[in-house]
Amino acid sequence: MRVAPMTSRFLDACRRRPTDVRPVWFMRQAGRYLRQYREIRSRHGILEICKRPDLAAAATLQPVEILDVDAAIIFADLLLPVEPMGLKLRYAAGEGPIIGNPVRSGSDIDTLSTANTDDLGYVGESIQTVVRALSGRVPVIGFVGAPFTMASYMIEGGASRNFIRTKRMMYAEETLWRRLMGKIVDVLAPFASLQVAAGARAIQVFDSWVGALGPDDYVRFAAPYSRALIERIRATGVPVIHFGTGASGFFRELHAAGGDVMGVDWRINIDQAWMDISYRSAVQGNLDPVALFAPLPELKMRVAELLKRTGARPGHIFNLGHGILPETPVDHVKAVVQMVREFHT
Repeated sequence: MRVAPMTSRFLDACRRRPTDVRPVWFMRQAGRYLRQYREIRSRHGILEICKRPDLAAAATLQPVEILDVDAAIIFADLLLPVEPMGLKLRYAAGEGPIIGNPVRSGSDIDTLSTANTDDLGYVGESIQTVVRALSGRVPVIGFVGAPFTMASYMIEGGASRNFIRTKRMMYAEETLWRRLMGKIVDVLAPFASLQVAAGARAIQVFDSWVGALGPDDYVRFAAPYSRALIERIRATGVPVIHFGTGASGFFRELHAAGGDVMGVDWRINIDQAWMDISYRSAVQGNLDPVALFAPLPELKMRVAELLKRTGARPGHIFNLGHGILPETPVDHVKAVVQMVREFHT
């Protein structure tokens, strides 16, 4: 199934076409920094919000209304696909996601299901609700985790500082590692397609933990699976945004795994990152999220500097180098949208 084209500033930039002004949206634009989201969150857990299309749609639409951004990103969670695979997912206060039965052995991998992606249909329903509410005003971005990030959560059982268990499987049991990664791709690809069928007009692939790898390990253990996933998503006809956190040391290798748009974190200048890939994809980013806490004159200078770095070349989407932090002043986020709109090269 290939989607019909939709006209938008954001989608034009994804395809490296000229735009009237730079499109802008923010990773984690639906989140705790917004009072309206905190009100929903005070009454409902993360997983409940994700699984109730009315709540997920409300959280998705809030920043579009409040900030006037050029795209909505569906409110969901990276780890939702582990549940239909057979893992137990919960969120502990202050700890983030915890997987109750992590994957540690060959028999654990054997029992993982790849047949129940339809169980994630609630995400599709959320997207349909948002698409109807937006009536074509801005496109909806869907997302999936990248295979390495998903695998590391599944093996570690949650967030990790050193990824010892993950790397031990990679190094000592490569056959198991490759079986696990293959199963993950076989779940994520149909999940992304489900989102496209529901109305998502771009898919972002988040490799949140890929910065734990060095360049050679990335190429050997992660890139083949990211490439396979991205190729399968691109077959639906929508652009893919490929974002890896902490990957500026191997940005070329990350780009070689695919992506119509490469997300850039703040640890590298965006003009350098774009030059490193010979301008062969669009780029997204890459203001340091903490810059949003700076006084407005300093913030304006940083936004202008970033926009000057990308110049008049089509294909830049303004965003942060990672997600908005919970304590971020909403007025500063609004101000950045206006700064981007008013900027002229």
